[in-house]
Order: sequence, then structure tokens, then C-alpha cells
Amino acid sequence: MKMSTKKLIIILAAAVIVCLAVWFVIARLAPGGVTAVVSVDGVEYRRIDLSKVKEPFEFTVETKYGSNTVLVEPGAISVSSADCPDKICVHMGRLTGAGVPIVCMPHRLVIEIEGEELDAWS
Repeated sequence: MKMSTKKLIIILAAAVIVCLAVWFVIARLAPGGVTAVVSVDGVEYRRIDLSKVKEPFEFTVETKYGSNTVLVEPGAISVSSADCPDKICVHMGRLTGAGVPIVCMPHRLVIEIEGEELDAWS
């Protein structure tokens, strides 16, 4: 039993339309954005949705361990200055996705990205 070319094209077009509709619904319902979580001594200090940041801004994390100035930019976060002796947190650069967090061990500060998952290919 042969299927005509016209029927085959209609079936393929319908399959493509269904796939696009499913993709669109999933894209709309998926949680958007990337969230930076700033913690001190294991306690959440501040949570920032980096996808909603329009203009860069800074804030200072003052604790009994020391002080860090955090720079928040659209889609990125970094430590711009710190009064710790080694300044490793400052040299770690901008954090834009999940993976390696920014850590200031002397001040017990950790900045991590949530909302993005790494897979085996990342």
C-alpha cells in the first residue's frame, strides 16, 4: 500500500506543527532567569535574579570576618574588592553561569549561580 506524496507532506507538516507547539509551551512554562545566591557562613545573605538586572550596581557585604564589595551586572556577578589578604575572590572574575562559585575563605563568603544546570557536555 503506497502513500501518496501529498498525504506524506501533510503528515510531516502536522508533526512539525505539533513539535513546535510543544516546544513553545515548554519554553513559556520553564522557569526563566539565572539567580545569584550570596551566602555568608552558610547563611543566605542575598538572592539576585541576574536576568532582571538592567543597570550595574554594587553592594557591600560587611561581616565580623571582613568586607567584600559585590558588583552585579546584567547576567553576571563578581567581587570587585575585598579587604582579605589574598584577594582570590576578586581575581576569580565574573560569574555568569552555574559551575565554580566565587569563594572568599577568610570572609566565609560564597556566591553561587542557580537556575542553570550543567550537563555532561557543558
